[in-house]
Amino acid sequence: MGKFKRIPILALFTANAISMVGNMFAAIAIPWFVLQTTHSATQMGITGFFNVLPVILAGLLGGALVDRIGYKGTSIIADLASGITVVLIPIFYITSGLSFWGLMVLVFLGALLDAPGSTARSALVPELAEMAGMSLEQASSANQVIERSSRLVGAPLAGLLISTMGTTNVLWLDAGSFFFSAALVVLFVSVPRILIPVSQKGKYFDELMLGFKFMLNDRLILAIVVVVMITNFLDSAFGGVVQPVYVNKVFGSALALGVIIAANGGGAVLGAIIFGWIGQRLPRRAVFIWMFTLTSLRFFVYVLYPPLWVILLATFIFSIGAGPLNPIIDAVEYERIPPEMRGRVFGTITAGVWAAMPLSMLVAGVLSDRLGFQSVLIGIGLIYMATTASMALIPAMRLTERKPPGA
Repeated sequence: MGKFKRIPILALFTANAISMVGNMFAAIAIPWFVLQTTHSATQMGITGFFNVLPVILAGLLGGALVDRIGYKGTSIIADLASGITVVLIPIFYITSGLSFWGLMVLVFLGALLDAPGSTARSALVPELAEMAGMSLEQASSANQVIERSSRLVGAPLAGLLISTMGTTNVLWLDAGSFFFSAALVVLFVSVPRILIPVSQKGKYFDELMLGFKFMLNDRLILAIVVVVMITNFLDSAFGGVVQPVYVNKVFGSALALGVIIAANGGGAVLGAIIFGWIGQRLPRRAVFIWMFTLTSLRFFVYVLYPPLWVILLATFIFSIGAGPLNPIIDAVEYERIPPEMRGRVFGTITAGVWAAMPLSMLVAGVLSDRLGFQSVLIGIGLIYMATTASMALIPAMRLTERKPPGA
């Protein structure tokens, strides 16, 4: 019977892996298509803006809906809707042609349910982990390994497939991944529905505000949201605009971009595996701060225009620091957020940490065209390092340490 109790969480992890690999295809194929057809970093920034903005809106406004529909149902609906939206891109491209702004509409709609779907799948983890006999650190680390492994596999595969099959066919595969992910959740993920207490039900806006107020009143969660919002601003500027422009100019290959992203995923996978193995015996606060600061060093490597193998090696080493970050954040959230409020609070947190990302891509696109990506890289690295190191001075970060049993 023990093996069967692991089936739901293994199915959830598998569904996440398949969906995320498909997302990597789109994350590389669409910006690369825009860059190759327009030769404009600014339009790449616009593409990133329309990809991130709906995640913020849906995270902010859809959290209560996730709680009302249920976590499993929301996950299924989100995957089906995303699959349908993505499949429309090649259909319109082949049949009637697709303008840049038409593509932006589909990118916006395709990302609209990403946040509720991701929120719902994350909210399923604690009960499925308990059913499988896993600790929160182990389950969170496993989930992080899945996410990072999708970059390790999906990014170079996307670069290879774009080179051999073309962007349109890669998008067909992306759409299929959403449908398959939904099918896995339908067939194999079964958990008891978590009901919202009657006292917490009311007008939809009031329910949303409960999640917002919870985040504001929890000093630790608020501190993490502010720090991650700043680093996400910098990460999205780098990954969404500066890095693709750099790789296109220096190496001229989508495959080179894919293997660099894969090196980032590989380092983070190793970090998450190590944390899953020994993380329960380590102080969360120290690991979180030191590893977060380590990741900031990767930006400075590009400034020197090194050969590709140097970028790959440095990216892999510095990305090890990213591995423990999300497992620690997830474990803290699972411990501090009531089960019946996960949809609202997770959605609010997602909206908070993503809030500055659309602006960052627009700013990075304009600055890269006007100042050059070398200056932008130095600025990103310095601000990132200062932000992550400053966490050592935030008193609320002491609350990161795990709660004793029964606390």
